[in-house]
This record gives sequence, structure tokens and C-alpha cells, in this order.
Amino acid sequence: MEEITDGVNNMNLAVDSQKKNRIQVSNTKKPLFFYVNLAKRYMQEHNDVELSALGMAIATVVTIAEILKNNGFAVEKKIMTSTVDIKDGSRGRPVQKPKIEITLGKSEKFDELMAAANEEKEAAEAQVQS
Repeated sequence: MEEITDGVNNMNLAVDSQKKNRIQVSNTKKPLFFYVNLAKRYMQEHNDVELSALGMAIATVVTIAEILKNNGFAVEKKIMTSTVDIKDGSRGRPVQKPKIEITLGKSEKFDELMAAANEEKEAAEAQVQS
């Protein structure tokens, strides 16, 4: 009976780990500004965004967070660091990797900055068409 309880508890954790406003960043799959723009969209929808990365991608997450903060789009809410055990594919044994999670919230100026960016984009598109 105890095994079933553990299984149910683990299932709940798995559901929690699939947050709708979490971006798992890779430093090899997508360009930096893909993640910056995605984070802006997530903040529009959910008011905050959680950026998450393992190992070498940690520097990328920090850079994304700093771009958003320095341009006035976001404020830092929480930073959490930890290590996670990941199975090494070639050897099959667990390897510890560093992990970071940075939660950013909308800044007070977020909506007006996004509106200004959209106006600039529309003006540029109008110039291209004429």
C-alpha cells in the first residue's frame, strides 16, 4: 500500500513540474532572443515566467533574465539553485548537474513597453509595404 501512495505523490510532483509558464532553456537549440521574446509572451499571458536551465545553459538563462530586467520588462521575483541527478547515457550512472530557476514578474512599465514595441513593428511593416 505504501508503494501506491508513493506513486501517487510522485505523479502529483510530475504534474506540478509541468508549469504552463516555465521555459526550459537550452544553449544549443534556439537563439538567445527566441527565449527573450518567448518570456515576454509568457509574461503577457501569466504575469510571470519561470526560466529554468541545467549545466552550461545556466549562463544563457542569466543573460535572458538580465536583458529583460535591464530593458524594463521584468522584475526579479525568485532565484533558486540546486543540483539534480541525471543518468549519464554512456555509462548509465547518475551524474549531478547544477540547475537554476529564475522567476520574473512583469514590471510596472511592461504593458506600455510592449505597446510601444508593437507600434514600432507596425510602423516598420507599413514602411515596407509602401
